[in-house]
Amino acid sequence: MSRVAIVTGGTRGIGEAISLALRDMGYKVAANYAGNEERAKAFTDATGIASYKWDVGDHEACLEGCAQVAEDLGPIDVLVNNAGITRDNVMLKMSFEEWNEVIRINLGGCFNMAKAVFPGMRERGWGRIVNIGSINGQAGQYGQVNYAAAKSGIHGFTKALAQEGARAGVTVNAIAPGYIDTDMVAAVPQAVLEKIVARIPVGRLGHAEEIARGVAFLCSEDAGFVTGSTMSINGGQHMY
Repeated sequence: MSRVAIVTGGTRGIGEAISLALRDMGYKVAANYAGNEERAKAFTDATGIASYKWDVGDHEACLEGCAQVAEDLGPIDVLVNNAGITRDNVMLKMSFEEWNEVIRINLGGCFNMAKAVFPGMRERGWGRIVNIGSINGQAGQYGQVNYAAAKSGIHGFTKALAQEGARAGVTVNAIAPGYIDTDMVAAVPQAVLEKIVARIPVGRLGHAEEIARGVAFLCSEDAGFVTGSTMSINGGQHMY
């Protein structure tokens, strides 16, 4: 029987690439999304991957959503915590709402989803959790104290949970992408983007598929001795 995987934020950008990579490995994939129903429907129609709508920052919604996926597809073996938002502002202008919403979704979502699936993985003696961090959680970024704090928290969350799952066959790892050619990065002003690319040793933005290949390895049978690690995929921009 094939493994069942959930990818949060799995219908667009990096999440879409991850969903496709896991599907191509033979996993049954459920792609979670939060709001864009038209995009999710187009994704499902094009790929055959089921999409499920809930807010990963809502604890009860995560429990209910994962229960529905398990009922539809089977016990959940793989979780990729990819969902995330930005609400950029400098500290002097950042509102509590801008701070709280990023922490609630980007970091709180990792807890909510892991809480829903981790016990079952431990009981069955196999599981893979991959959390998508960020280069900006490693190096920091001007105007992103909320985002950098949430992503840095993900790296600590990963190392701690990995210790709880290791002897039960559940690995927990993180990937820290650099700047990837997604819609989020496309919104950056061109002059700023040129400066970013100039600081990347390989001289270009990354591709979503390059992140997906890293996730696919960490979710595979071959990665059973890899846990508590952070894989940096950033073109050499930050070596950590």
